[in-house]
Amino acid sequence: MERVQFQQEQMLAELKDLVQKGLFTQKEIKQIMQKRTAFETALVRRIPKKSDFLRYATYEMSLEALRRKRAERLKLPKGPPSVSDYALVRRQFQIFERALKKFKGDVGLWIQYIQVAKREGARALVGRITARALQLHPNVPALYVLAASHELEHLSPSAARALLQRGLRLNSDSVEMWREYVRMEMNFVESLRRRWSVLGVDVKGKGKETDKSKRSDRRTGSESGEESRLGGEKDAEETGMQVDGDEELDEDEAARKQVLEGAIVKTVISNAVKAIPKIELFNSLHELISGYPSPPCLREAILDHLHALLRETLPSLPAAIKLAATRRLTPDLSGEALVDALKNANDVLTVAVRTSSDEARDGVAGMYAGFVEEWCEKALDETLKAYLITSLHLLIQQLSSPIPPALRAAHVRLLARYYASLGSALLPPKANSPEKILRLARKHTARAPSHAAVWLARLDAEKHFAQPEEVDSAWAEARGRVEGAGLEDVWLWGLQTDAVTPSPASFSASTSHLPSDALLSARNEADPQAEVELLEHLLHDSKRVREPAAARAIHEVLLIRYAAASHRALLHQIAGSERRVDEYDGKSESESEPRARMAAVGIRAALTEARLARVRRLATAYAPTARVWAEVFKQESQQHPRPQHHRTRSGSGPSDADGDGDGDARVLGAVYEFWRQTDGVEATAAWAGWLLRSGRGKDAVAVVGRARSVLGERAGEEVERRWRAIVDGESAAEKGAGEEAGEDEGEHENGADVDADITVERL
Repeated sequence: MERVQFQQEQMLAELKDLVQKGLFTQKEIKQIMQKRTAFETALVRRIPKKSDFLRYATYEMSLEALRRKRAERLKLPKGPPSVSDYALVRRQFQIFERALKKFKGDVGLWIQYIQVAKREGARALVGRITARALQLHPNVPALYVLAASHELEHLSPSAARALLQRGLRLNSDSVEMWREYVRMEMNFVESLRRRWSVLGVDVKGKGKETDKSKRSDRRTGSESGEESRLGGEKDAEETGMQVDGDEELDEDEAARKQVLEGAIVKTVISNAVKAIPKIELFNSLHELISGYPSPPCLREAILDHLHALLRETLPSLPAAIKLAATRRLTPDLSGEALVDALKNANDVLTVAVRTSSDEARDGVAGMYAGFVEEWCEKALDETLKAYLITSLHLLIQQLSSPIPPALRAAHVRLLARYYASLGSALLPPKANSPEKILRLARKHTARAPSHAAVWLARLDAEKHFAQPEEVDSAWAEARGRVEGAGLEDVWLWGLQTDAVTPSPASFSASTSHLPSDALLSARNEADPQAEVELLEHLLHDSKRVREPAAARAIHEVLLIRYAAASHRALLHQIAGSERRVDEYDGKSESESEPRARMAAVGIRAALTEARLARVRRLATAYAPTARVWAEVFKQESQQHPRPQHHRTRSGSGPSDADGDGDGDARVLGAVYEFWRQTDGVEATAAWAGWLLRSGRGKDAVAVVGRARSVLGERAGEEVERRWRAIVDGESAAEKGAGEEAGEDEGEHENGADVDADITVERL
């Protein structure tokens, strides 16, 4: 506590000055002192937390903002600065310095400190902080960018350039640093252009008198004078010197012209491409250059250089082809310019698909399909959307087999999605009606029977235009034929609540035909057991999946859905039983009938057994993974909706033994026993945490204590680490709740502050 007392003593001068200036009252100074003492006490603990330092710094920032607001309102006379004018800001810096002594490796803390110092206008301090941060973290590009931006803000481009070059030597693979370096050089060129324009330096030799013309006039005058006074030898020497001067002047003009044409920026871009020949760099630089406020001629010259490097470096990459084709499609285009740019980009991309090799065709086709879908989703004119869809339709007809599946899938998706808005008049003749679209979708799946994307597109079309029975049949066929990537999405398609819009005819289907969950979504509220039956049917069918990895993934996802569905069905059953429990409890309270009380207890016990049966069925009938058991534990640990009088009553005999808490403990204990066989660490930590929150701390400690012997030494250490985190979290939550309650009481007792809208209590 000596360090806390020392910090308290350092506060006296500033607090006294605040009172003398009338910015705070004695009562508020006492509150500030109490709050600071609490923060200082938290900072001197054996294992300090970063959050304590940040809360302390935030409080000081709020206090400084309040001081400035009150000083402005009171209109204090200007004079030499006193200790209170800078003490609160200085304390913020001191808190960050103390925090960085403990957490030197936290880059986020360094960045926060730099931002606070920049906000307070401490230019020299920002330079010192960034230097220290870069010494400790030389491989963090964000620190170099912050340091360079600070130098640029204070008109020191040479220092900013040196910082970025130093960072690039250590982080040559950072796209962010190359982007900022290019930005800085473009800013430098633009500043030179404006400065030379103001000074009258015209490298083109138009409009203003150039240095060359002035030099020529002087040379003419000197020649006329010298001819009358000097001999031929001296004339020759002067002429040689003048020629050398003219050559130097021409070189200066050529250098200035190259700078204004972006020679420096082009060199930086070339070096960046050599260091990172990736599409991410080209995308980042293209976005930067296109949006930078440079003269159009300079922007186009730099973009030409960038795209020339793109063609040399990544000639066949689909993303590079798209970037080159869409170069003119800027966000500010509209009208005829947009139509021309979009048509040009579409033509370039369709040619790229036609001329691509067999190995690269799938990638280029997928890129083109994404381009068409992306622009159809924008707020375009309907005729432009129809043009893109028709272009895709014609491309598929013109390509030789095999047609890339990405084109087939995009074709069906676009027709199904925009048929209602475009209508038959704008769509291609062979796909301008629901029947034709369905026929086309079924043809595509027949030609690409194992591709998930094509089947998903067809299922969406069936959802829009077909009968529910046909949708179910298509989904069943898709589950049996799809292989490879996307198989999981096909199996889960029918479980989406918006997969189809149910019609009355679907509800009258025979019970032998099992409809999809989407068809049952409208009646699941009345009969949630239908969803459980569907998922059981899908779990049985999933055993036919031949790929082991896909089978495990599908089985796991379906089991998670099945656990959630069976839980909802159980809650539906509990809701029906609650009314009976209410009746029996009402009788037991009013008439004191032991049989009614025993009946209510029996219903609760039966519900507990139903929950246990659900858990055992999951464990025995299927193969749950750790994720499944985690979901089941989460479902069962949530409190079931029971009225307050259903809680255990003192002296109620059997209800104590079979109360809600004991039932939950039995069910969750069973889940824990199954769960720890697949993930002992997670299961033990979750079970111990639930026991602690339920007021069974001794049982929780016993579970954690057995972890080393049951799970092994390393797993036991991990369980103990998580247990400490759980205990600390519970303690922090209780402490936070107590502090909030105390602050609320203090606000009500002390009333509102009359000097400012912000009060010290609310800080």
